[in-house]
Amino acid sequence: MANPLFATKSIPQLLKDAGVGGDSEVPTLKRTLNATNLVALGIGAIIGAGLFSLTGLAAANNAGPAVTLSFVIGAIGCAFAGLCYAEFASMIPVAGSAYTYSYATMGQFIAWIIGWDLVLEYAVGAATVSISWSQYLVKLLASYNLYLPAQLTCSPWEMAKQADGTMVSGLFNLPAVFIVVAISLLLVKGTKESAFVNALIVILKVSVVLIFIVLGWAFINPENHTPYIPENTGEFGHFGISGIFRGAAVVFFAFIGFDAVSTAAQEAKNPQRDMPIGILGSLLICTILYVLFSHVMTGMAHYTEFKGSAAPVAIAIAKTPYSWLGQAIIIAILAGYSSVILVMLLGQSRVFFSMSKDRLLPKVFSEVHPQFRTPYKSNLLFMVFVSLFAAFVPVQVVGEMTSIGTLFAFVLVCIGVMVMRKTQPDAPRAFKTPLVPLVPILGIVTCLSMMFSLPEDTWLRLIVWLVIGLAIYFFYGLKNSQVQESAAEPNRVATPTNPAT
Repeated sequence: MANPLFATKSIPQLLKDAGVGGDSEVPTLKRTLNATNLVALGIGAIIGAGLFSLTGLAAANNAGPAVTLSFVIGAIGCAFAGLCYAEFASMIPVAGSAYTYSYATMGQFIAWIIGWDLVLEYAVGAATVSISWSQYLVKLLASYNLYLPAQLTCSPWEMAKQADGTMVSGLFNLPAVFIVVAISLLLVKGTKESAFVNALIVILKVSVVLIFIVLGWAFINPENHTPYIPENTGEFGHFGISGIFRGAAVVFFAFIGFDAVSTAAQEAKNPQRDMPIGILGSLLICTILYVLFSHVMTGMAHYTEFKGSAAPVAIAIAKTPYSWLGQAIIIAILAGYSSVILVMLLGQSRVFFSMSKDRLLPKVFSEVHPQFRTPYKSNLLFMVFVSLFAAFVPVQVVGEMTSIGTLFAFVLVCIGVMVMRKTQPDAPRAFKTPLVPLVPILGIVTCLSMMFSLPEDTWLRLIVWLVIGLAIYFFYGLKNSQVQESAAEPNRVATPTNPAT
């Protein structure tokens, strides 16, 4: 038998395993999402922490007003990867995203690595946003003279300001835990209900972003954009051209979301047509909004004013007479962050669902709720896991971990498209990535350059995470995988055992 580490699964087998094509014996997820739902899911995940929090940090520490160029570079890298995602999503419309695509092209071992990496991307991404949600909630309550105990609003490694102005060390972030638990329980209830709530939030969030751009444009001070690219301090990544690329790597987190759309492929009504629309449509809309938003924000306030702030939008709004806009934006941000957390946790549970179906993880995580038809045990697992991150880890650490995890996933998807074009050139493709291999190669180069722009400690955390994942794979996943179960059957790619039996 061929080495199981590199055994692949054919597209027909992937579709059969997922119950695509009407196999009623295979428990599957409920198809309830149309193209509009998928675009809304993408926008819901994309517009969030990156726009309202990391934009100010990247401007203050890396790129200055040229953070707009950082967003353009990040969008270009995403566009290359997004085109590759769109091709795969139209070919293999099942849950699992890059994990499933890697299994079809590069084999089980690479699929495990990317699946474990997606755990880092989505779970830690949800934790990042929940921490920012907590900060804005504290700010909103304070405006009404309502104060939570300061020790319960940040991690033990951070200091919090009490109502009387004194500083205390945090214990854990209670509001962040609350929102993660609430969203997780909504996801257990059902995808259709979650998509409806997400659509309402997206309408509110985009409306407020547009209001900020339109009203804020009149308060742009041209002096705040001079020089547009601040001179480099002598250290790589601190302003100048290198600062723009370091800023792109940091704000790249702002584009996470379009890839999460692909995890919902098994719940789309017409995935071959609607998945590319959801992925590329949400990416295009958000890129335009990002560039305009960051241009206005750095024009309203000097980029140095954003240093150390996780709520830079409030600083910009303070330059206008629209005091009501500050409250409106904070409420919209809270709602918007909620939608980001929703899509992150949705994507994570679907990746775990697919890995469990392949027996790389215990099959308990692919059990579908008999009434709601959701992978509820995966939802509950990550409710606990993400809550722990949100309660005890500082926001900057988890934000950088999410960026490098996402970039790594994008690189493997771009490679996968080139492999699939060579190994299965005649496979049906409802959407084809243009200019292959040029577009995938450009995606790989762009994403790798941003990965190498991230701090060294971020790489160390990724390596430690992957080592933990490899230990689980070799001690459990490899021994229990479908490939091992079918080892005695010649000329056959891994065929699953029906989890219903």
